Amino acid sequence: MKTDSSVLILANHFSWWDGFLLFYINKKVFKKQFHVLVNAENYMKVRFLRYLGAFAAENRGKDVLETLSYAGELLNNPENLILIFPQGKLYSNHLKSISFEKGVMQLINSSKKKINIVFAATFIDYFSKRKPSAYTYLQNWENEEYINLQVLKSAYNKHYDQSVVKQTQLKE
Repeated sequence: MKTDSSVLILANHFSWWDGFLLFYINKKVFKKQFHVLVNAENYMKVRFLRYLGAFAAENRGKDVLETLSYAGELLNNPENLILIFPQGKLYSNHLKSISFEKGVMQLINSSKKKINIVFAATFIDYFSKRKPSAYTYLQNWENEEYINLQVLKSAYNKHYDQSVVKQTQLKE
């Protein structure tokens, strides 16, 4: 990874806890100032999220665009890491592919594009244990000069598919 660049993590969103898992990974691996884009409902309900670097759009429309622009500006500082869930809301951990909302590109285009884009795919399995184990597969994506939503989505889903294969090959 480029050490003089910020980090944008794109991750599947299957649980209320997945943000905390990636917060922990940041502390251990990336060691950047953590920020996460959350939905307004959770931001208002769970007030302590703001102390963990969470931010949200308060309304729809123009406020969402301003929030995405703010996130893009955060990416201009190489000390920052931003986690976003491109799906926009919670989905099952057993999806075949991950959908992307258009806001992902708005965020990237609001930055100077001097960023490390990291794909994260997290899965939970119990195997024969009482407590689950979390497995997160990371990939630093070498992006091209010009990226669009379809290229980004396709590259992420390729990583996601490879992660599913690795996950199914795990033994307890």
